[in-house]
Amino acid sequence: MVATMFLGISSATAVRAQNVDWRSQKKQIQRQQKLEYNALKTQQRNRKQSWNRGHVSSAERARANHQMKRERRDLKVRQKDALQDMRDRQRSLNAINRSYGR
Repeated sequence: MVATMFLGISSATAVRAQNVDWRSQKKQIQRQQKLEYNALKTQQRNRKQSWNRGHVSSAERARANHQMKRERRDLKVRQKDALQDMRDRQRSLNAINRSYGR
């Protein structure tokens, strides 16, 4: 029984030691997402400019435009999910800390 109490106390102190700076982590995620978005925008702009150099049918342009919209939509969803995952981790750690009476 004493060993069980000791393990409970040591795990509570370990949870308290996980002091995460959520604001800086969120800012880092947002900076990374901004870089990803700008890279996608540049890639798509270059793809559109390449159409001016050669003959591209309207069907190919329409297909490419649809694909680019899909890429933008997927990026937006991935970025939204990444921020939500961070918020979920924050909530779960806060709940754990509250359960240990911190």
